[in-house]
Amino acid sequence: MGKKLEYDLQTNQKEAERAEAVLHLLKKQSPPLTLKQEKFCNNACVKRFLKCKGESVKKAAKQLRACLSWRESIGIDHLMADEFSGEIADGVAYVSGHDDQGRPVVIFRIKQDYQKLHSQKHFTRLLVFTMEVAIQSMAKNVDQFVLLFDASFFRSASAFMNVLLGTLKMVGEFYPCRLHKAFVIDPPSVFSYLWKGVKPFVELSPITMVVSSLDFEESLEFSDFASYPRASSLRFDPSSVPSTAKIGSCSSSRFSFTVSHSLDSLKPWHLSFTDTSASKVGPSTPALVGPALISPLNARSYSFASPVARTSRGNVYPVKKSFFPSTPLPQKTQVMDHARINHPRTPKPSFLQSPALFFRKDCHVSRADKCRESFVPFLKFYRRQYDEMTYRSKMRPPLGGLISIVSPQLRRSHMSFSQRF
Repeated sequence: MGKKLEYDLQTNQKEAERAEAVLHLLKKQSPPLTLKQEKFCNNACVKRFLKCKGESVKKAAKQLRACLSWRESIGIDHLMADEFSGEIADGVAYVSGHDDQGRPVVIFRIKQDYQKLHSQKHFTRLLVFTMEVAIQSMAKNVDQFVLLFDASFFRSASAFMNVLLGTLKMVGEFYPCRLHKAFVIDPPSVFSYLWKGVKPFVELSPITMVVSSLDFEESLEFSDFASYPRASSLRFDPSSVPSTAKIGSCSSSRFSFTVSHSLDSLKPWHLSFTDTSASKVGPSTPALVGPALISPLNARSYSFASPVARTSRGNVYPVKKSFFPSTPLPQKTQVMDHARINHPRTPKPSFLQSPALFFRKDCHVSRADKCRESFVPFLKFYRRQYDEMTYRSKMRPPLGGLISIVSPQLRRSHMSFSQRF
């Protein structure tokens, strides 16, 4: 215990020294840091940038300076809820609650036409405003949040891909080590193929998962499909047909089939062993006239017959050489006693026969199963009805805006768009 405690103290001391070195580099650069920027660059913030950049002081200082410039260009210090009153009323982006670990769960329900009606800067400010509200609602020992992207409002996979990649890039560069997990819910069908090609180039792709809400619907269980009748077999007995009336008939030298009045759509025809054609193939001896000419052996192609059928048929009819010869049978070289041969019911497993034995189900879980299991704790936040007043209660000044000082009676009378429809 003493060695571990000593090691932890040394590690904390090294981290503090690196954080001081990053702040020292920032203060040397111009322009000098403002009071708000110095407040933003606290010890926890600098450690997150160091962790993101592999404990490199120069890289962390460079990215932190870029983050400060970006925050200044966005105008984060002047963000207010009054600017996004329509989005807040409709529930486009909001904090749904906190999970068991106290992490805020942010939900984005952005429609495909939203970016056509608003500028890119307004859209970026909306995302930043929502994440700033999530950060303000964190407890002291929590520094991460969870993102849920509801992609069911998008018809185009490429349009949603642009929104997702832009958001993940912004979170990775300017909110490093803030994202715990991200879930993409019900994306367009082509999205999975695009995501496979883009994943290697996305920094936050290992913690981004694609799930479907249909996997968690209680109404779609496998037992519901038991009421549907099974498709009957195509093997049919002609004697079971009650009707003998024919709609039409077709005959050939091999077999004939008739169409009955039965309403069975799977088996509207059946084979018949009565020869109705005038032309016959084979010898015309009286002993072989009749049902012997039409048999299961000559009702199919000779080249696809079994070896037993070919040998037995050769004793009755002379085999004629056709233009496309069939595969010759191997000649018997030794008489074998089949009774002494012990045929195993299941062959012994080997690496060449079954390499999948190394990936058994009990020790190998697919990525889809992992995604579903990871999304289960956040399913209640996704299904929870949006409440505008609950979300506004999480906003602290100045993010809350002027509406935060309105009387509670007026706030209760204001109903959100999602509640009206």
